[in-house]
Amino acid sequence: MKKILLLGGILMFIFSGTLSAQEDERQKIVMPRMKSLEITDINEGTFVAAPAGSYSGKQQGSFKGPDENLDDFFSEKMDSLDDTWYAKQAFHEDSLGDAAQLYPKNLPDSVYIKRLQDMQEVVDLSYNNVVKNFIVLYTERRRDQVEMMLGLAEYYFPMFEQTLDKYEMPLDLKYLPVIESALNPTARSRMGATGLWQFMFGTARQMGLEITSFVDERRDPVASTDAAVRYFQSLYNRYGNWHLAIAAYNCGPGNVNRAIRRAGGTKNYWEIYYRLPRETRGYVPAYIAAAYVMKYHKEHNLYPRLPDFELQTDTVMVNDFLHFDQLAATLDIDKEQLRSLNPMYRRDVVPAKKDKPLPVVLPNETIMDFIDAENEVFAHERKKFFPDNQLVEPTSRSASYYTPADIDGKAKVLYTVQSGDNVGFISEWFNVRASDLRYWNNISRNLIRAGQKLLIYVPEDQKEKYERINSMTFAQKQASIGKSASGSSRSSAKKQEPIDPNFIYHTVRSGDTLWEIARNYPGISSDDIVRLNNLRNENDLDIGQKLKIKRKS
Repeated sequence: MKKILLLGGILMFIFSGTLSAQEDERQKIVMPRMKSLEITDINEGTFVAAPAGSYSGKQQGSFKGPDENLDDFFSEKMDSLDDTWYAKQAFHEDSLGDAAQLYPKNLPDSVYIKRLQDMQEVVDLSYNNVVKNFIVLYTERRRDQVEMMLGLAEYYFPMFEQTLDKYEMPLDLKYLPVIESALNPTARSRMGATGLWQFMFGTARQMGLEITSFVDERRDPVASTDAAVRYFQSLYNRYGNWHLAIAAYNCGPGNVNRAIRRAGGTKNYWEIYYRLPRETRGYVPAYIAAAYVMKYHKEHNLYPRLPDFELQTDTVMVNDFLHFDQLAATLDIDKEQLRSLNPMYRRDVVPAKKDKPLPVVLPNETIMDFIDAENEVFAHERKKFFPDNQLVEPTSRSASYYTPADIDGKAKVLYTVQSGDNVGFISEWFNVRASDLRYWNNISRNLIRAGQKLLIYVPEDQKEKYERINSMTFAQKQASIGKSASGSSRSSAKKQEPIDPNFIYHTVRSGDTLWEIARNYPGISSDDIVRLNNLRNENDLDIGQKLKIKRKS
């Protein structure tokens, strides 16, 4: 049976026969903190030459390389770690008081340079002011999160190294999830990148990860790591340069290629630096800083933060539909804990079948309870969760994070944006959710431009119908959905109910969906909005329409 060791929501998969006995017998050892650090041996007047490609200058701090502060992007990722269930439940607060606050500050550049040189990694560990800013962020301003990441690294890094070695890739790349997700398998960016390796939807599908309405393998540590390493392998084969491969992983090869072209064809990362998107510019410096802090954390009085209790888990394979609520009710286990142990299941449902069994991870002390009460677990309120013993495609957005529409069996259509188009119009013409349209095409804040090509998934048997939309005028597109060119309904049959002063109302804007509207009103679901406003379905919305939300308190 596949065993899993969990810490802070992190799953370490241990396959019998694949890891050494030393790995299997790994003990969790709480290392004592240093009460003080002596740095009197550092000669502040010493200047150590930097590795090739980092910086040059006769005086310390005189860098020709870039100099800007990009902490904001990566601080947000580190903050996401604090919101995980296990970070709140398992990681103890620092009990050593002032001792933990004793660490060196204002180290001379020569110290950082010498240490980076001594690491001798395959990926060039250059040094400049941007790298220094990130080192300071990790070693001084975000010490609590770094100590949690150090604890998580003890469990994740062996998994990363095993997969990197399998594909004969540099083990140095194990540091990348530190900056991608802060080692949080449930991390999700504003643009929709998800999981430890922050895969976007399209790239994840390209690399063979399963993403449906119920399962998201981007949040599976084992599957996502394998896909990420294979993707890096293809990027390095394209560029022959690890800095460029890391940049392309973040912003895509297209942006890197344009930056190279605008810089005259050079493939030196630091020479194309300012031609890359701002967030991408920080990835290589942040990677170097992460590698540094993982190697030299003791020198900064940083130590792995371990949980107050040890939680070992095991896996059971199920071959029938199962809801987390069934497990929580019959096994007396917290639903949030189930979500943390099984991050790949996005709607609290395990969509297992006889021909496709799926794993369920449970605490060790619960495994025997499940085995003893298996029939009771599956029978608990089964008609409520699985009417007619069928897996019902959900209509509400009650999951803990956004779920795109399932595209299995759908056809791809490319639509070229015309002047005057917006996300709301296009989603109506193609009968898709605006949130899905944004998700498929990495659209931020509904910003699209004329000439842009959008990927849209439509029913296979209606592909030709939707492809014709490209050749229609705006009026024809509106007419195809029963609206005039002004956007109003032809029939005007939908009459707005009088405003009831006892209710709160929401005015529908371009691109709104019921799920997104419901998110703004705690305690309200999209089903509630449909019922209160007598809507036919979740697409039955018009711009300017006023929706009854809930009673005023």
